[in-house]
Amino acid sequence: MQKAKDAERPRRTIEREPVKSKAAPQRRTNMRAADRERFILEGAVRFFAEHGFAGQTRELAKSLSMSHAAIYRHFPSKDALIERVYEHVYLSRWNADWGALIKDRTRPLEVRLVQFYLEYAARIFTYEWVRIFVFAGLRSFDLSGRYLAVVRERLITPVCIEFRAECGLPGIDEAPLSERESELFWGLHGRIFYLAIRKFVYGVHVPEHLDAIIEDAVRATFAGMKTSIADLVGPTGEAVLAARIR
Repeated sequence: MQKAKDAERPRRTIEREPVKSKAAPQRRTNMRAADRERFILEGAVRFFAEHGFAGQTRELAKSLSMSHAAIYRHFPSKDALIERVYEHVYLSRWNADWGALIKDRTRPLEVRLVQFYLEYAARIFTYEWVRIFVFAGLRSFDLSGRYLAVVRERLITPVCIEFRAECGLPGIDEAPLSERESELFWGLHGRIFYLAIRKFVYGVHVPEHLDAIIEDAVRATFAGMKTSIADLVGPTGEAVLAARIR
């Protein structure tokens, strides 16, 4: 019965074919302004994912079969267009419910994180998301740094706080978070994201179904942290654990 239930559970996969293999939508005449703006934005996402931010807006216009001036009627500058790409590709894909999921202490944190990363991978493991993220970092655009600040604020720090709570250790007001604590969870985040890097940047094989791999990554991180958490928190954490042992 359990195997039958597992077989029914949807599996998270990395998109099989990169977006560049998909035909761009045909340009329509007499579009409403909002529709034309969205047409340009979606074309820019595909274009920058393929060519990076060094790609010129003239080439983008050509790929969309429209004039260069038409783009600037909707976006006053290339920087403004890139900012909209950031909002469309990154900020809009962050699920507001994830904050409550991370803080739901009615469930073990390990279980919460497995669910988070299964959902996260389903949203961001795409050709466009990954390549634009990498191109932004290489070209020193602030998009990647800004997004990672969101990850730190909404994921890494809350997870560190929840992990301490689950282990019965002092809160961050009593013992501030250390870089070592944060880096352990950044390591987990990077480990999972690297699956998408391998696929969409290096073009090498990754497993088609990711559920078990994500679960393995989360569990391995937790197993390692639970053996050294007192040391990570410092003297205050060691004293708490010592008192619990006595």
